[in-house]
Amino acid sequence: MNDHPLRRLGRTGPEVFPLSLGCMGMSGMYGPASEAESIATIHAALERGVTLFDTGDFYGMGHNELLLGRALQGRRDQALISVKFGALRGPDGAWLGYDSRPVAVKSALAYTLNRLGVDHIDIYRPSRLDPAVPIEDTLGAIADLVKAGYVRAIGLSEVGEDTIRRAHAVHPIVDVQLEYSLVSRGIEAKILPTLRELGIGVTAYGVLSRGLLSGSKPQGPKDFRSHLPRFTGEDGEKNQRLVAALDTLARRKGVTASQLAVAWVLSRGQDIVPVIGARKREQLTESLGALDVTLSAEDIQALEAAVPAEAVAGTRYAASQMSALDSER
Repeated sequence: MNDHPLRRLGRTGPEVFPLSLGCMGMSGMYGPASEAESIATIHAALERGVTLFDTGDFYGMGHNELLLGRALQGRRDQALISVKFGALRGPDGAWLGYDSRPVAVKSALAYTLNRLGVDHIDIYRPSRLDPAVPIEDTLGAIADLVKAGYVRAIGLSEVGEDTIRRAHAVHPIVDVQLEYSLVSRGIEAKILPTLRELGIGVTAYGVLSRGLLSGSKPQGPKDFRSHLPRFTGEDGEKNQRLVAALDTLARRKGVTASQLAVAWVLSRGQDIVPVIGARKREQLTESLGALDVTLSAEDIQALEAAVPAEAVAGTRYAASQMSALDSER
């Protein structure tokens, strides 16, 4: 399983296993999760060669970092930790906005290091662009933390090409986290060419469009997908047709729809590392199986014809969140 060639994050970043484990779902975003199974999944990922683990200090209001910290005890040297910061939450879990001021950046990192029980973060990134703070100020603060040895590399998340250029001029960026999947291909127009010109990698999340492409359905009101346009109402019904088409192609190839969707993202370039949001060992095993799926040019053509990007109904987030995304401007 470990014989898959590593992928480098940008020109200046670390080499990583071709799939990364995203830990968000282990802290309640998709409804309740088992702590024991979550830790077992992280351990299984390490054993299978996964090196990059993605978290955010606001996932479960610190719960996710504490969980990952416990799972990596005694195994820190096997893992690269990527942390997003800046989103503000209320005690009821409400989303209150963003804070990427330099003082907030340094304070956030202090708490993150403590929750994870580590002395440095491998890749540190603002989770969104804070409209009140120039990106140069935020980057300058993270660059100070790099100089001080608390952060090894800097990433970004959900930003557009102008912000990427401005940030990269302050300090080299190793990767930008962006949603990218068969049904979310907006980055191909301008963002991906900009990243390739500058030598910056992509950590692609949402490769299954939050489970849409694997046929997963929202598990009750606490599952944030029950508020997402692609899963609900008429849009949800329309999208089920695309899921069925993907499933048909997958069966023909003797793989699962999830594996086919992940393999498609893997095939888009050596500079792209899909982030797999597995909460359970069987989901992890299924996703890792995508590394053994070879797609011919004909396969890719058939896939893109069966699931054309423009056919997907609904936006990837609700309107209020879409308006906050620099990558969508």
